[in-house]
Amino acid sequence: MIATRNQRLAAIHALARFVGEHSPEHIAWCTQIRAIPFKKTISTVIAYLDKPEMDALLAAPNCQTAQGRRDHALLLFLYNSGVRAHEAAQLLIGDLHLGSSYVRVLGKGGKERQCPLWSVTVQKLTALIANRPSSDRVFLNRCARPITRFGIHALVERYVCKIKIMMPSLAAKRVSPHTIRHTTATHLLRAGVDINTIRAWLGHVSLNTTNVYAEIDLEMKTKALEKCQVTGDPKTTRRWRQDPQLMEFLRSL
Repeated sequence: MIATRNQRLAAIHALARFVGEHSPEHIAWCTQIRAIPFKKTISTVIAYLDKPEMDALLAAPNCQTAQGRRDHALLLFLYNSGVRAHEAAQLLIGDLHLGSSYVRVLGKGGKERQCPLWSVTVQKLTALIANRPSSDRVFLNRCARPITRFGIHALVERYVCKIKIMMPSLAAKRVSPHTIRHTTATHLLRAGVDINTIRAWLGHVSLNTTNVYAEIDLEMKTKALEKCQVTGDPKTTRRWRQDPQLMEFLRSL
């Protein structure tokens, strides 16, 4: 596959760059390697959930059970913060600042960011971490051990399968924790949040990565088109009828 080839080529490029930085006598070789171009591929459309679909997913867990309450808190946290699956899996209780309604997230490359939390998220997380030490992971599995990113993937897929009957639109979507991350970004954009704020919210290094969400949102494109919509047929519009003085003159003839 082209994507796999490009991924392997990127690793080779990174190796050549490393060799060039530490072995000047191989700079010519490194330049030749890094000059190998990537193959062009078709960009896939980023999937995200519409608000009714996301609401249905959040309502799927049975909150009458301990596991259901844990699952609901996890899904709500993913949607609220837009974190990656491994970031949620690594989250410590000490990273939660529920009194101030925010969470400290350790992202890629050890970079930290802070995300605000809704009051309902604070409420669910407070109940989830009650009487537990700050060194514990926030989200645990059935065996009371730290959940993994694979466990989070399985959890999301399980609840998506559960709600597909009442949400047929999900049948055409491949939903994962990263889909929820895309959903957070898209809904923030629709709410009018600045694109640079969303970049910091998601922990993107480049603004170009965040700009993808502005390109995929059909609803926002439709609203933008409505603002410049042409009304009426300009060829048949008789502007002289809109001039009261001219109309009065014509009636007097």
